[in-house]
Amino acid sequence: MGAIDLPKSPNVFHPEKPSAVGSRNSLAQEYRDQQNEVNQLLEEETNKVIHHIASKLPKDVLERLDVMGGMKEKLYNYFNQNYQNMFNRYVVTTEDEMVKKVRNFIDKEETKVLARYTPKEVADLLDAVGGADKFNTGEIEKSMVNMYGHLQGHIQRGVNDLENLTNSLLRQKTETGAFIRGENAYSIVKCAFKDNIVKPKTVSDVKLSVNILDAELISPIFHYQVTVEYLIKDLLAKHIIDSIDKEIEKIKDQRIDQGLEELSDGEIIFTKMSKIESYTDDDIENPKSRRYSIIAKTLMERISDLRAEIDPATFDALNIRENLKKIIDIENIRNRGFNTAINSITSILDTSKMGYQYIENLKNARELLIREYEDTDVANLPDERYQVRMRYYDNAQLVEERKAFDVQMKSFETEVAHLWDVLEVIYQSNKPSFRVTDFDDLAKKNKNKIRKTIKAKTGDPLYEDIAKVWDEISFVNPAETEVERMNRTYIYEKDKIRQKIIRMRDKMRGMYDYQYPVERRVMEDRLALLEREYNRFDYMINPYHIQPGLLLDVDITSIKRKKATLDAMANVLNEFLHGVSKGFQDAAFASFSRRRSTVREDINQSFAGDLGEEEGAAAAPASQTYLDLLNSGDSATAQAPAIEAPKRGRGAKKTAGAASAKPKKTTARRARGSGGGSLKEL
Repeated sequence: MGAIDLPKSPNVFHPEKPSAVGSRNSLAQEYRDQQNEVNQLLEEETNKVIHHIASKLPKDVLERLDVMGGMKEKLYNYFNQNYQNMFNRYVVTTEDEMVKKVRNFIDKEETKVLARYTPKEVADLLDAVGGADKFNTGEIEKSMVNMYGHLQGHIQRGVNDLENLTNSLLRQKTETGAFIRGENAYSIVKCAFKDNIVKPKTVSDVKLSVNILDAELISPIFHYQVTVEYLIKDLLAKHIIDSIDKEIEKIKDQRIDQGLEELSDGEIIFTKMSKIESYTDDDIENPKSRRYSIIAKTLMERISDLRAEIDPATFDALNIRENLKKIIDIENIRNRGFNTAINSITSILDTSKMGYQYIENLKNARELLIREYEDTDVANLPDERYQVRMRYYDNAQLVEERKAFDVQMKSFETEVAHLWDVLEVIYQSNKPSFRVTDFDDLAKKNKNKIRKTIKAKTGDPLYEDIAKVWDEISFVNPAETEVERMNRTYIYEKDKIRQKIIRMRDKMRGMYDYQYPVERRVMEDRLALLEREYNRFDYMINPYHIQPGLLLDVDITSIKRKKATLDAMANVLNEFLHGVSKGFQDAAFASFSRRRSTVREDINQSFAGDLGEEEGAAAAPASQTYLDLLNSGDSATAQAPAIEAPKRGRGAKKTAGAASAKPKKTTARRARGSGGGSLKEL
């Protein structure tokens, strides 16, 4: 057959030509005679059945069977019909599956071709001319990925803004809940809404302070002045803790594989404590001590008291000390954490359309100050503005901050008490001696009568003879314990100062009424100064409430009916906390297992009750030991098979646990050991 005789499908339709449309023959058959093959198959199967029947039945029965027609033709037709049905179903199924695979393959190839933004011929030509390292599209692809990534980020940020604004509209949040989402609410140290002094009806001032602890920071922050020795010891401590955690994970896996009970939270803690001696000890002077197993004692002595800078007079690039410091500096451990926080807050402000005209980065002091406007005069500033102050505190700084706070609090008490005394002296001197002005005058006038008529009969002491413990300004303060001394709230002292300021203003108003002598003007000016400064002091954060870590202090002024800066800053804070903080992690909650509440003696962990009688009887021998243990009433032994039961599905459980987050890994492992309890829940 010549090439001209080959049918060009699908333009040819014929029932017999190979591979034509509608043809029962295919070129893949290589011109085999399908009809003869089918006839041979059917003939053989029919003869086999007839031979089998003829050998089993008597002759007279065979003659009766063949009365109505040839039995061979009936069998032949029966086999032919069933064979054609089965073959047609098989062909249809095969063709459908093949079409699906071919269609998917073509779609993938077309997608690959369409996804290329360079014609294939041009790309091949460039590769052939320049090789793999020239004329490649790698950089263009990276640019495209970056563009799509930024686009996706903008879209996601817009969706987050829309979600937050929608939630605030639905909940009508105008208080603290409008700022921080629930998972970060614990980090708030102080949040205060108050009316603006200049425009109290239309503008509100908001103070928000967020404290991110050292343990919650994704990238740890160190002070610039910290020694190289401290940095290396911190790295060694983290290495030790990570090694201990890996050992604990191995112990957990071994106990699960052995079908034993899992370690409780307390046992895990004590096991970790017992492992510490395997990695370090307190023998500082011994060079063979375990604490020097990673870095030798001689190297640690070389970097003793070595800080961020080395005196140029003693600098030698070939010294061991300088090279050790260079290794630490190259890794940028000292500055990495604080620089990451700065980059995070500034980039979020930029992308959130929260521009700023003033920024001061005190790198060595670990402090950042951002203001929307450079001017600090409130009279020249708009009603929508913000200021962000971010600072890292260690424990030594907080101790000094608390000392200064104590002194300032004591100074306010002294100044307010001094003005109180001056006002009291003037009040007493200006009182007319011939008439009653207040309750003290009335009590003094009737003192003798009370003594003679009432106290003489009852024998009780006079009011003046009783020790006065209540100052009538604030309630009696309870005695301090160690908790109050270490964490001073100053709530009692602040309330007392506030009440004194209010009472002094009322007393001056009652003394002078509409008269304004020089004494009143001087005292009112002094009172206004003390009140203004005290309110500013009260607006500050109490350092006793701060723990070592990153402190973000935000001051916002926003129009009440607009709240533009307020809503935008809420999105900035949530995104910043998500990028800088790991968040609060409750280890007990993360490792909590439902097995403890679901494995009970009253749960029959058997599937035999759902089977039929015959199937249940057949399954009984295989699980007889398990049922006997359950019916014995011993809860301790009854739970042992339940731990071993799910071992068959352990691989799938491990895959699911590996794909989940680390805190959920423990829960997934415990679910493996939960046995019938978990199956019962499902």
